[in-house]
Amino acid sequence: MLKYLLTLTASLALSFTSLAAPPGPAARRAIAQVLATQTAAWNRGDIPGFMAGYWHSDSLVFIGKKGLTYGWQPTLDNYRKSYPDATQMGQLDFSNLRINLLAAGVAQVVGRWHLARPGAAAGDLQGHFLLIFRRIDGAWVVVADHSS
Repeated sequence: MLKYLLTLTASLALSFTSLAAPPGPAARRAIAQVLATQTAAWNRGDIPGFMAGYWHSDSLVFIGKKGLTYGWQPTLDNYRKSYPDATQMGQLDFSNLRINLLAAGVAQVVGRWHLARPGAAAGDLQGHFLLIFRRIDGAWVVVADHSS
């Protein structure tokens, strides 16, 4: 009888765990939502709102055409310097997104960015990016950004 109960308990446990949604799709949706929230903040001229998707830490790393920047505040300062007004900021669009989970709580996002800037003398800007996201304190945040 004990063997029967153990088998039944194990079978039920396996059945319930197989019904649970795998973490991958939920994580991908959450990361896509962070990117959508960042896009919306950027497009209303809200750089601090855009930066809410980044890890608020001195260990954040941003790699761009001007080299390495470490830390959330220096990254925010660089964005403000490079995009001083709504005309320079333009309208942001992300495309060709590939979200890959690397491990529990770690993901890589590769994609393309485009800034439509009809009023800017320099015109539109575009490039590609690679982001590393980590789930920290229950939230997905960018911990490393390489944009070119």
